[in-house]
Amino acid sequence: MAPTIQIKVVGLLGEPSFHCAKSVAEALKQTFPSKLEDPIVLPLLEYQWREFVGNIKQEFKGEIWDFSSSVMCFLDGHPLGNEEALLKLAEEEFHYKDFRPEALYLAFASDFYTKYQNAKKHTFVFLDISIDGQLTGRMLFELFSDICPKTCKNFQALCTGEMGTSKSGLILHYKGSIFHRLVKNGWIQGGDIAAGRGNGGESIYGPVFEDESFAVPHKRRGVLGMSNKGRHTNGSQFYITLQPATWMDTKYVAFGQLIEGTEVLQKLESVSTFNERPKTICQIMDCGVFTP
Repeated sequence: MAPTIQIKVVGLLGEPSFHCAKSVAEALKQTFPSKLEDPIVLPLLEYQWREFVGNIKQEFKGEIWDFSSSVMCFLDGHPLGNEEALLKLAEEEFHYKDFRPEALYLAFASDFYTKYQNAKKHTFVFLDISIDGQLTGRMLFELFSDICPKTCKNFQALCTGEMGTSKSGLILHYKGSIFHRLVKNGWIQGGDIAAGRGNGGESIYGPVFEDESFAVPHKRRGVLGMSNKGRHTNGSQFYITLQPATWMDTKYVAFGQLIEGTEVLQKLESVSTFNERPKTICQIMDCGVFTP
């Protein structure tokens, strides 16, 4: 008789709870191969997870509206709950108990996350953000250095400050700069390392450099791209999309994606504005290359 039960585990790839659920699903299949189909396991980054949960809440509505865990388990396509719900099912239906300590799942999560980032062969950079002088949190970006190597190198170097000072005497570093523009339901813009008014800044290659590629689409929230004043005028200013913006696809060079810190972006987005300028100082307190 063909197996009739299938377990699906979807969650944040860097969270111990996801790896607990993953291990339970795999152990059940190994122990009861005739009763279960191969489990479906989907490890997601933070921005992917938030998109996934939003879609699932729309699909199942009230059943999981208050769901707030970092892993979601399904039984034959129907939401079961978090890893605790899966453990309960395993014990009641299969008399299975998990004796692995939490510390082991912490190690699994850390190792899995490190291997993921190393396998991508992309650069990861961080921006530590403050709002009104209070440290708000960190945004972590994946730079698509295989698609836009020159643009990514510019952003990376401006995050580290490794290029020092430009020929005009401008400090080539995002640290201490502000987000000077917030277009509600559009994008948030920063990177004017000159005076923060939105009309200055320089690249590491000189005042401006060319549009490198329009291959990265603006198809979701959290896309990182270069602001410009027309074709081939990229400097240091950048934007982060707050929703899909396909109209940008052939006008602005996108080169990265926010992968962690979605709650920080939400807080930036909620700041009050006047003429698209934040009323509260939103500042990059620190930035650099992230090493897992």
